[in-house]
Amino acid sequence: MSGASNRKRREIARQEKSAPGLQRRSPVVIAIAGGSGSGKTWLAEQLRAALGRIVLRISLDSFYRDRSRVPELSRSRINFDHPRAIDWAAVEQTLVTLSKWRRAQIPTYDFKTHSRLLKTHTAPPRPVILLEGLWPLRRKSIRRLVSFGVFLHCPARVRLERRLARDQVDRGRTGASVRQQFRDTVEPMHRRFVESQAKVADLVLRKACGAVEVTRLAREIRRLLDKC
Repeated sequence: MSGASNRKRREIARQEKSAPGLQRRSPVVIAIAGGSGSGKTWLAEQLRAALGRIVLRISLDSFYRDRSRVPELSRSRINFDHPRAIDWAAVEQTLVTLSKWRRAQIPTYDFKTHSRLLKTHTAPPRPVILLEGLWPLRRKSIRRLVSFGVFLHCPARVRLERRLARDQVDRGRTGASVRQQFRDTVEPMHRRFVESQAKVADLVLRKACGAVEVTRLAREIRRLLDKC
């Protein structure tokens, strides 16, 4: 093993040992759900900035099923906006592993090829886990591991604008393909599988998030930590 790898492992171990709250019964898991482009990642990053190193952010996007064995021309026809596109067993195992204060390996997904890369990301346990994505509150097996659920409402027009900006830059998509996918699968699947999570969320945000909402959520998370 190289010196750089050894240093990285020692640093992760040091962080795990020094992270506050490791003697708690289990981490506080905060689920942030909402449609594509609703602001989930922004909110998670703002909360991580507000709460500091006690936070680990996990995205459901990392857990899309590997499609490398599917013929390349057929991959674009897969409905990636259906919950079955996610490897839920891996999501649950990751949360369970982290709840035992053990490091977990997070997959790395390539959206341009719709395949899972060989490299993984080592996630050290933290007192607060932010799980953000389209459906973190949909499955009971995942929901039972969640301490507090947030759902973000956002108009379809705004979500499409944000998705256009993201997918063209980060995922190598054309504007036409993004619009077609939004019309054919994103919105129908949103109405079918995403919106219903508002019924089981502890907090539903119906307006654009700002500093006030971030502060309020950070305060709630600290309150949950104090209760552990």
